[in-house]
Amino acid sequence: MTAIVEVEDLTKRFGRVTAVDHATFSLEEGGIHGLLGRNGAGKTTLMGLLTGQEFATSGEARIFGEGPVENARALRRVCFIKESQVYPDDFQGKHVLRAAPWFFDNWDQQFAERLVDVFKVPLDRKMKKLSRGQRSAIGVIVGLASRAELTFLDEPYAGLDAVARHRFYDVLLEDYTAHPRTVVLSTHLIDEAADLLQRVVVIDEGRIVIDADADELRGSATTLVGKASAVDSFAAGRTVVDRTTLGGIASVTVAGLSSDDRRAAASAGLEATAVSLQELIVSRTGGTDTDDQERGAA
Repeated sequence: MTAIVEVEDLTKRFGRVTAVDHATFSLEEGGIHGLLGRNGAGKTTLMGLLTGQEFATSGEARIFGEGPVENARALRRVCFIKESQVYPDDFQGKHVLRAAPWFFDNWDQQFAERLVDVFKVPLDRKMKKLSRGQRSAIGVIVGLASRAELTFLDEPYAGLDAVARHRFYDVLLEDYTAHPRTVVLSTHLIDEAADLLQRVVVIDEGRIVIDADADELRGSATTLVGKASAVDSFAAGRTVVDRTTLGGIASVTVAGLSSDDRRAAASAGLEATAVSLQELIVSRTGGTDTDDQERGAA
C-alpha cells in the first residue's frame, strides 16, 4: 500500500513549548485512522503541520509524497475541519455550504443537503449565533460532503449530544464504505470511535507513544484481578502496563498474553478481562481530559 501521510522526526515548538516532539509515523492510503490523545497532547498542531497551516521547526511532513506548505496541488486533495473553525462574522450556514464547492473538487451537494436534514442545522442563522453543536454539525457536513481524498476531522463532534455523535459515526462509516478515501479522525472520546478505526496513532505531550494496527492493539493487553500475591507471582517477568492494589486484592494489566497464559492465569485463580482501546491508551498516557479545550497551540 502507498503511504498517503508520512511524518519523519517532526518537531514543532512555540517558544519554550514543544507541541510536537520528534514524531515519526506513516498512514497508508485508504481507511479511517485515529489520531488519539488527551486534550493538549499535540493533535491539532500535528494536523496543522500536515495541512501546511504550520511550519515545522525541524523534520518533515508529507502528504501524497510531497510537502504540504504552499503546495496548492496537494492541498486541493485535502479537507481539514478544525474543532475551532473560524468563519467571517456575517457568514450564515448556507454561505459555508455555498462556498465549499469552490475548494473541494469532489463536493457532493445532494449529500450535503441530506446531512443538513440529518443533523437539523439552521442554515439561515449567522454562524456566530449558532450553538457549539450546530457549528460542529456544519463542520461535519463539510468534512463528509467534501469527499476529499485525505480528510482530517479534528474533534468534529464537539458540542454534539450523544445521539448526534453516534449519527455522525454511522454516516461516516456508511459514506466511507460507498466512497473509500483516507480519513484521519482526531478525538479523545476513544471508546465511542474505537470500532471505526483501522490504525491508531497516539500522541502524548507531543510524542508518538503508540503507532499500531487497531485490531492488534485491541488484543494486546489483558487485565488480571485476584489476590495480590497471586497477581504479583503471575506478573513477574512480564510486561506490565498498569497495576493497582486495594487491600489484599491487586489488578494488573499485562501485555502480550497467549491463550496458554490466560489458562495459567485462570488456574492461579485470577480473573482475566480484555482491555478496551481507551483503557489501554489511558494507561499509556496517564489519563484523558474530556472537558478541557486543547491548551495553547497544541
